[in-house]
Amino acid sequence: MKNIVIAAGYATRLGELTKNFPKPLLKIGDNTILGRMLDDIDTIDAIDEHVIITNHKFAGIFEEWSGSASARWKKPITIVDDGTETNETRLGAVCDLLFAMEKLQIDDDLLVVAADNILEFKFQEFVDFAKAKGTSCIMCHEQPSIEKLQRTGVVELDANSKVLGMEEKPQVPKSHWAVPPFYIYLKKDLDLVRHSVENGCGKDAPGNLAHYMVEHTTMHAWPMSAGRFDIGSLDTYYEAVEKYGK
Repeated sequence: MKNIVIAAGYATRLGELTKNFPKPLLKIGDNTILGRMLDDIDTIDAIDEHVIITNHKFAGIFEEWSGSASARWKKPITIVDDGTETNETRLGAVCDLLFAMEKLQIDDDLLVVAADNILEFKFQEFVDFAKAKGTSCIMCHEQPSIEKLQRTGVVELDANSKVLGMEEKPQVPKSHWAVPPFYIYLKKDLDLVRHSVENGCGKDAPGNLAHYMVEHTTMHAWPMSAGRFDIGSLDTYYEAVEKYGK
């Protein structure tokens, strides 16, 4: 299984901190946002490689970081440069994933993650869930706020956590199950992934692919066993430093 980290975005809401520096490599205590995530994922026996997709603007920074930090992890790190240098020319999260899959000729189960979260659970639980279900999987968590549900993906589930439907940013959410940007796509479903964009899948957000896959194959959703902290602004970054950086 490959761990695919989508780190190609331009974090405009963090101002000068990320104008010329990638958000996933911002410090949280003596580690980085991405480093904390890899510390967890690297312990999963099924993972044999970490693939980090970045834009060209930050590729050199990621290469330097991986060179100095790689001894920290058992599994090798591969940096993929998508060739873009501005927010206006970015490929979008889905196309970044397809770019890396083609460039590296990946034909394996995939754990796909966004690189801007602090997690309070272990990814091993998610991998075990997908193995038990035998399907590609997404995560979900209960979100009581209708306003927040209107800004994210929302799924309907049956009693066995099978996904019955998914909507992106619904005005009238059909459930309180919100979908964070963490996914497992099994090898048997990779043809669907490879041809998703040409068949109408949205390009920008990783949730676009999850929505497309829900409509084309059987998916299950793992209810997160603990919380996550999404770093999307200066305020939330400083809050994360205060909460997790001790």
